[in-house]
Amino acid sequence: MDISLIGFDTPFFRNLHHILEATDDANNNNKSSTAGPTRAYVRDARAMAATPADVKEYPNSYVFIVDMPGLKSGDIKVQVEEENVLVISGERKNEEEKEEVKYVRMERRMGKFMRKFALPENANMEKISAICEDGVLTVTVEKIPPPEPKKPRLIQVEVA
Repeated sequence: MDISLIGFDTPFFRNLHHILEATDDANNNNKSSTAGPTRAYVRDARAMAATPADVKEYPNSYVFIVDMPGLKSGDIKVQVEEENVLVISGERKNEEEKEEVKYVRMERRMGKFMRKFALPENANMEKISAICEDGVLTVTVEKIPPPEPKKPRLIQVEVA
């Protein structure tokens, strides 16, 4: 499939498409390839590509807004890895049906949601808060205030 035909002709989507095609080829050939991406890597790449997010910068903070439809706050994990990578993840599982049900159409996304963001140097890793309201997660990372400019030090001149 030519990805440029569907409007996703960016480096990110070209690489993701290449990874997914390589995985499909490996699965179809039933051969394990040591040079190809791991299954976990492909799963995470798919989850990241399917999780939309907005990032805003304010004078005193960075705000990350991620749609997490159908997830309760206990099903969402927000953590910092490698000292400056903000990881937002969650998983929505299929509802267990009590009666025999036949889906006519199933469009809502199930499975893992994940996004990773490299935080800038002025992000305060100790001041991160997360609020989930109506299926929208808002993570706020406060900025470290810039150092105050040093005032000139007055040196008293003595008479000799």
